[in-house]
Amino acid sequence: MGIQERKERERDRRRQQIMIAAKRVFYSKGFAKVTMEDIAKEAELSPGTLYLYFKSKDELCASLSLRILQYLNIKLRHVSAEKELDGQQKLEGLKKAIIDVYEFDPLILINLFRLQSSEILKNLSPQLFADIKELFSSSLSAMSDIFKEGINNGVIIDKKPEALADLLWALFSGIVLWGESKKIMDNNEDYLKQALETAFEVFLLGIKGENRT
Repeated sequence: MGIQERKERERDRRRQQIMIAAKRVFYSKGFAKVTMEDIAKEAELSPGTLYLYFKSKDELCASLSLRILQYLNIKLRHVSAEKELDGQQKLEGLKKAIIDVYEFDPLILINLFRLQSSEILKNLSPQLFADIKELFSSSLSAMSDIFKEGINNGVIIDKKPEALADLLWALFSGIVLWGESKKIMDNNEDYLKQALETAFEVFLLGIKGENRT
């Protein structure tokens, strides 16, 4: 192994160390209250070292969100590419994939949805912004492919599949963000998974074709 390769591996290892520490602190304190100094302390690094890897807390949060976008993209692409599923089964697979992503890491998913609706995206490093943009696009494209197949098979109404994908994404993000706010107001009662399942059932029922069952 050459010197440059060792340096790259060490840099990757240190980034992983920081991101793991950040998740622990975010889960214990919440995003708003956490500082870069808190994360540095958890990672057993100096704040100066932390800033060598992430220029801000927003950059660090966005890097964590990148991972859940990658997970979402893998799940959606798997459903879209599954040859043995018919149009209806793919719609059910889409619903399951999205709920699985929520259960995989609720806190980071909430941060992702906050990120997409803020000015933070504009201030990210060009490469990180490009990576997030590409994964967003790929995930929505996979949703569109699933809807397109459903349209071609007469399972759902003949509407622009890209618009249906946008509607589902807006529903998903809206339910998650509202659920988080409601949990705070209702003394931490968590109805979010139930709300997601109901919302997707209503959405899928609403886009079904003429032969509704």
